[in-house]
Amino acid sequence: MTTTFVTPEVEVDAVGASRIRRGRRRRIVIAVLTVLAVASFAVTLMVGKTFYPPSDVLRVVLGENVPGASFTVGRLRLPRAVLAVVAGICFGLGGITFQTMLRNPLASPDIIGISSGASAAAAFAIISLSLGGSQVSIFAIAVGLGVAVLIYVLSFRDGVAGTRLILIGIGIAAMLDSVTAYLLSTAAAWDLQETMRWLTGSLNGANWGSTVPVVLALVVLGPVLLSQSRNLSTIQLGDDAAQALGVRVERTRILSIIAAVGLIAFATAAAGPIAFVAFLSGPIAARIVGPGTSLLIPSALVGALLVLVADFCGQYAFGTRYPVGVVTGALGAPYLVYLIIRSNRTGGSL
Repeated sequence: MTTTFVTPEVEVDAVGASRIRRGRRRRIVIAVLTVLAVASFAVTLMVGKTFYPPSDVLRVVLGENVPGASFTVGRLRLPRAVLAVVAGICFGLGGITFQTMLRNPLASPDIIGISSGASAAAAFAIISLSLGGSQVSIFAIAVGLGVAVLIYVLSFRDGVAGTRLILIGIGIAAMLDSVTAYLLSTAAAWDLQETMRWLTGSLNGANWGSTVPVVLALVVLGPVLLSQSRNLSTIQLGDDAAQALGVRVERTRILSIIAAVGLIAFATAAAGPIAFVAFLSGPIAARIVGPGTSLLIPSALVGALLVLVADFCGQYAFGTRYPVGVVTGALGAPYLVYLIIRSNRTGGSL
């Protein structure tokens, strides 16, 4: 009987080769997702009740005056498409941050109450305070941040355990959803329509005034999350292991939560709580990228692609027009059931 010994040098070479393969696969996936997102963005600008060729769309984007296209593309389609991209990126980044940090695919802002807080705040602002426009957005952002702080404080006990935070978040989400339902039951007809449009998640009426704040939030908070990418990946090994490797766990967790909640809050304030985008982006990215690499950028691209494609399908793929949140909700609900079943079997990993 022959015994085969593996030398340390061979093991190191195997680990290095595996890391190179994972990095190459990640770069290829990012490139493909980027191409798909750009193509979807272009189709969104060209296709509608009136088709405009790429040359006209490009001239409008560059600032030229093209009869017909300047209004339809420049004033209607372009702000909507840009908001779809930046909101999708924000939801994707925010969702995967919580899922990575808490080592559980169910730890999404959709599930743990942050989106519910912003939604309840918006409903209260519209129905009870008679606010509108940017006032509703500001109120929703503030309450969304407050709910995130409350969940964190209530779940903190010698650190933050993922399961405890998720359970507390689900409980708070249920209470906030009840508040929203009560507010809707008392709303006048003219407030009910506006509130439901906001709660469903919609890009209808998108304009530069609602889009620019989300872009600025992404420019400011996105790099904060990306700077914590390596630490977030290390935290997946467990708090003790991460601390032993030199990661300041609580500092990383607080910075990541603030940045992720800020992105989710601004995106929700502009487009409403588009259902399940934050929840779906991370697991989809994990499936196509594979283990052992950061999922922040792939999840952001998946989020942008989901919102772009869902909004386009909601406008033109059915006999009537549906808000983007209806389409993503129809996709996300079955996946949530599947993921819960799978998490029970595998221990909750992405």
